[in-house]
Amino acid sequence: MSLTDPIKLRGRTAPSRVLFGPHETNLARRREISGRHVAYYARRAVGGAGIIVTEIASVHLSDWPYERAPLAVDAAPGWADVVRACRPHGALVLAGLGHAGAQGSSAFGQQALWGPSRVADVASREVPMEVEQTEIDALVAGFADAARLAARADLDGVEINAGQHSILRQFLSGLTNQRGDGYGGDHKDRLLREVLGAVREGLGEDRVLGLRLCCDEMAPWAGITPEHAAATAAAVAGSIDYLAVVRGSGMSVPSTRPDLHTEPGFNRELCAGIRSGLREAGAEVPVVLQGSVVDHAMAGGALESGVADLVEMTRAQIAEPNLVALVRAGTPERVRPCTLSNQRSCVRDNRNPIVSDEAEPRSGHETEDAAVEGTDAHPRDVLVVGGGPAGMEAARVLASRGHRVRLVESEPELGGALRLAAVVGGRARMGLLIPWWCSELDRLGVKVETGVEVGESDLDAAERDGVAVLLATGSRPGPRAFEAGDGVDVRTVVEFERAVLAAGSTGAALPEGAAVVVHDPIGDWTGVGVAEQVAAAGRACAIVSQDQVAGTQLALTGDLASANTRLQQAGVSRELRSLLRGVGAGKATLEDTYTGERREIDCTVLIDCGHRLPEETLWAARPQHRRAGDCVAPRTVYEAVLEGRRAALAIGAAHRAPLATTGGTR
Repeated sequence: MSLTDPIKLRGRTAPSRVLFGPHETNLARRREISGRHVAYYARRAVGGAGIIVTEIASVHLSDWPYERAPLAVDAAPGWADVVRACRPHGALVLAGLGHAGAQGSSAFGQQALWGPSRVADVASREVPMEVEQTEIDALVAGFADAARLAARADLDGVEINAGQHSILRQFLSGLTNQRGDGYGGDHKDRLLREVLGAVREGLGEDRVLGLRLCCDEMAPWAGITPEHAAATAAAVAGSIDYLAVVRGSGMSVPSTRPDLHTEPGFNRELCAGIRSGLREAGAEVPVVLQGSVVDHAMAGGALESGVADLVEMTRAQIAEPNLVALVRAGTPERVRPCTLSNQRSCVRDNRNPIVSDEAEPRSGHETEDAAVEGTDAHPRDVLVVGGGPAGMEAARVLASRGHRVRLVESEPELGGALRLAAVVGGRARMGLLIPWWCSELDRLGVKVETGVEVGESDLDAAERDGVAVLLATGSRPGPRAFEAGDGVDVRTVVEFERAVLAAGSTGAALPEGAAVVVHDPIGDWTGVGVAEQVAAAGRACAIVSQDQVAGTQLALTGDLASANTRLQQAGVSRELRSLLRGVGAGKATLEDTYTGERREIDCTVLIDCGHRLPEETLWAARPQHRRAGDCVAPRTVYEAVLEGRRAALAIGAAHRAPLATTGGTR
């Protein structure tokens, strides 16, 4: 059994065993499945996905969990469009159906949340109304009606959500179900069984009914355990056509799709146990492995070893829409790695960001941006200065479109700031992108020169020879917001990580007995990761932040609580609500952001994780050339890749019409 093998479900054949699972996208128009959804899913169908489950649609008006959440009664026309776009490529298309219950939001629908009991949600702290029989009947009818709409839209079936953000999971769990009636106690699965029965009736006998089931809430004192889940799965096995095994609850929302600190494939043991239990009960229901599965070899191994019958690779296919097609073609090395950083794929927040991937910025923007594939009519010579993400992506795109590209980097190796970012504690997966880019540049014949400085005269010579120039020269340290005196070794985070690489370890880059202070005025992954890295090397460490919690921006990627737990466990002192005013004589002076009161802490090494500025010396001297990435403004890998790609496409199109570097191609 391999990834590319077909599988039959209810007489329908999926062309591969790879599932593109339901996830928030913010692609909706009002609460409809939009044209952007259609293009997004169709791109994965073209790339070989076997089953596509659309974004979970609310089955009842009482549920409006986030602003752009689809609603089943509004989604039906869009579902039909998705089917028409995906079916020619063989993919089965299923509608995700659910109700978030107490994990929803009352902000949009302006009505009380529904829940099995009056238990406040641990995230929103809101107490839901305890649903009575009237609401339960309406909920069951909502699922049935949504299934009928899915059948009319000619979908291949539906997937019912009893996992994260689901009232069905809340009914199954002792954490949230404290009822004394026929839906509580020993009958917590009653609502799930009623819903599945109603859905089958509404769907018909010839369409697929899948179930996404939480099999471990990671709260064994009262929550769903693998043992409880196995019994539930066996009880409903005769009603479903496949089972997707997931974990997590309202107390552990990020556990369902955690970031890169959690090892890929974390649900293997859980999934294997549930599948084995089903087989022992005589149920041959296909089981789906979910849980940060992003490597094709790991996915194939899970199938071959009997862990699962299908594999969900959602974030992997956001990063590489052609994943299955590349594996099928015998070129899996060309699959763009998924970093699992969640920086662009985790979009359930009040900014309403569009789902995407840092190294594939066209994901989520398929309708508005031109594809990279193709060949430009007039190939030309191009000099790309800078081998960070912006420069490498620009060189890759230019070469793939037929241009003759020379990429020059002043450092001994390609990677730029990304190479240093991957050294930061817990961020090693970010570095997977570098060898992928290097392999692609080699495959495409890009002439790469490292350890070479480019000056103004080199740019002038290129211009005289008709060579197009793209500057991707990166960033430089920004101004210090504190005074620095003698007696403290002050380093920027870039200088620190360079020393770590040169020394071969974090410990070798720091003096024995050092008292390290990490200055974190930004609050992203950098300061937290450096503090963890320093503590893991056995050095005393404190992190200084003006915020109420360390790494406040990690709330956007789902790592905030986990990061602070790791800091606590590592013994890192968190100096919160504090401004760094100065260092010297073995001390750091901190000022309380509220009271202005000052205090001192030990500090022999200060690592400054503050803002950086563009390295724009070459561009300032020759502003006629295009630029991209941090030399425009230091930001994340996503912006660097996006701008590198835009600049490359603009250079290729220059013979037709000039294109601004901030234009709309990705």
